[in-house]
Amino acid sequence: MTADAAGAAHPSATTDPRAPAPEVPEAVRSLAARCVPRVNELARLMSQDTFAQLHGYAELPADVRDVEIAATARHGLRLFLERVVHDPHPGPDDTGFFRERAAQRAEEGMPLELLLTTHCAGARVLWQALREAARPGEEAALVELAGYLLGAEQRVVSAVTETYLDEQTALATERREERRAQVRGLLAGTEVPPAGSGLDGPSLVLAVQLPDGPRAPVAVRRMARRLQTVLDRAFGREVLTLFDGAGGQAIVPGRAQPPAGLAERLAEAGGPGVRLAAVPAEHGGQIPEAARTAARIVRVARACGHPAGLHRLDDVLLEYQLSRPSAGSDRIAALLDPVADRPELLETLRTHLEQAQDRRATARLLTLHPNTVDNRLARISALTGLDLSTPRGTALALAALLLRDAGEGEEDRSCGAGADYTPDSVRTDC
Repeated sequence: MTADAAGAAHPSATTDPRAPAPEVPEAVRSLAARCVPRVNELARLMSQDTFAQLHGYAELPADVRDVEIAATARHGLRLFLERVVHDPHPGPDDTGFFRERAAQRAEEGMPLELLLTTHCAGARVLWQALREAARPGEEAALVELAGYLLGAEQRVVSAVTETYLDEQTALATERREERRAQVRGLLAGTEVPPAGSGLDGPSLVLAVQLPDGPRAPVAVRRMARRLQTVLDRAFGREVLTLFDGAGGQAIVPGRAQPPAGLAERLAEAGGPGVRLAAVPAEHGGQIPEAARTAARIVRVARACGHPAGLHRLDDVLLEYQLSRPSAGSDRIAALLDPVADRPELLETLRTHLEQAQDRRATARLLTLHPNTVDNRLARISALTGLDLSTPRGTALALAALLLRDAGEGEEDRSCGAGADYTPDSVRTDC
């Protein structure tokens, strides 16, 4: 017998549902028939007495206990007994009623353990009734019925468990998508944080960038779960996240600061090379701007060659300002157009600036001769007109590199307050 039912569908004890059901001996039919008039009585006994002794059963709503579970018990009892008496062959949807009830219980939050325990307890009640109805000389028939009962219980418990878990998975997916939509709206500024949610006050917005590399969808989901777990534990609360294969963003409700070692823990979950930035927001309306700022800090830090880890605005203050789009951004970025198809020149320029214009350090990192570095820098100056020996020329070159490497001025158009924020499209800039 089964959970919120006491019966089953198939009298055969076989574990193979495709096997033909054997003919039921007359003695077995007769014994089962004597319990048919007791169906309502046994159903009440289960729902009002036997199940009431189970942990957590009393907390269920009265209509679930007294109406729905009792009705399922009656259905199960009658189905099992009448099958034995009249038709040993199972129908195509013997477990349909039990599946429907299992889905309802899952949606209502009834624990699976309690659900299955009621089924097992119901089977014991029916077994006791069969024993009481057995007459001297019917021992063999009683043993035969025990086999039928076990087979029926197996079918129903299997169906109930499968349906319950499927429904829970569907509900979890639905809640997850609702949560992602909420986070997406908060980051884009299209959704107002609900009052009392903890997001209408101060919060901390994180931008997380994962190491480059292709990832299968299954690997992306697993990594997202690992990152979620790390953040929840690190901040001691549930963190709202929106991750994809390249990274994403997170919102930590309340005033918080990144705890020590957060970057290292995220790197353990996401792989070496994880970058992150954190920007506070004083209220929900500031979340979109904080998200854009955090994402740009990460992008600028990467473009400047900073080591992976936690980046703060103060770490890239000048570079951040130089990379901010303005009326002249396109013209500054275009200064390097003459060398856009010469990656070795751009790499030399980038490394030279990162190494504080130390030609020997640049040559060592690029495994070049210092004279080769000088020749490349001279070629860049000749093609672009930038005088890299002057502070102004150096500043313009740095700004042009940052604008190109950190988004080419596209970030604010793709991550504005009204933008369609979609990390699922593998964008890490917003």
